[in-house]
Amino acid sequence: MQDTSKEQAVRSRADLITSILLIAIGIWVFYMSYEMPRLEARRVHPSTIPGRVSMVLGAGLALCGALLGWRSYKASAEGGWRGLVDLFKTMTVARVAAGMVLVGVFALGLVGWLPFWAASMIFIFAFVVTFELILTDAPVPLVRSLVWALLTAVCAGGGIYYLFAKIFLVRLP
Repeated sequence: MQDTSKEQAVRSRADLITSILLIAIGIWVFYMSYEMPRLEARRVHPSTIPGRVSMVLGAGLALCGALLGWRSYKASAEGGWRGLVDLFKTMTVARVAAGMVLVGVFALGLVGWLPFWAASMIFIFAFVVTFELILTDAPVPLVRSLVWALLTAVCAGGGIYYLFAKIFLVRLP
């Protein structure tokens, strides 16, 4: 029974941190949407401003973050911070962090700097190698993992590019 209350304490502290991030992102989205050009010079009606939907979404995200924060603040969480810090020392968190870093490098570094097909192939190759060789409980043999990563990267990266650029006629970065 005590493990369940400890888990709930850790979750309530994690929810509190998440709520702060959600509120910040919601306010940022609302502000950036509000700052979009209004197009009054082109006689566009004020109710059709370009950022209206994203303003509503930003406000909704901030409101949901505030509700989550209020709920987690009110929850009793004896020892929740210590448990939350201990949670960050697990392999699961390392895997999530590695995934986020890889996606960040792909989205902010590779896309736009390289053709989309090359960026997606590099991302897929790095993702497979990272999770099969480094962040796994039972590593796969090196040659097998590299061959599998290369095949997956070429097939998936090329397939994604072909599907969107050639079949759906979407301009990719």
